[in-house]
Amino acid sequence: MFPEYRELITKLKTDNDLHFVKLFDEHNELDEEITNLENDPVAAGSRAEEIEGLKRKKLALKDELYQYLLTKA
Repeated sequence: MFPEYRELITKLKTDNDLHFVKLFDEHNELDEEITNLENDPVAAGSRAEEIEGLKRKKLALKDELYQYLLTKA
């Protein structure tokens, strides 16, 4: 995610920027949850709406992370 900001992301995580770390971790947790649900054939079919909602939330977090990176660049 955001390879052009790799150094800045590393710096923010190393400096323990709590807001950034919280957003970053939440995004990664959602990504893992979505992947697990999509890889489960039962969940993928029966929880499609929930998966879509999680994807929207993940995208909103990604947008927020990007805006945060822009202010720190």
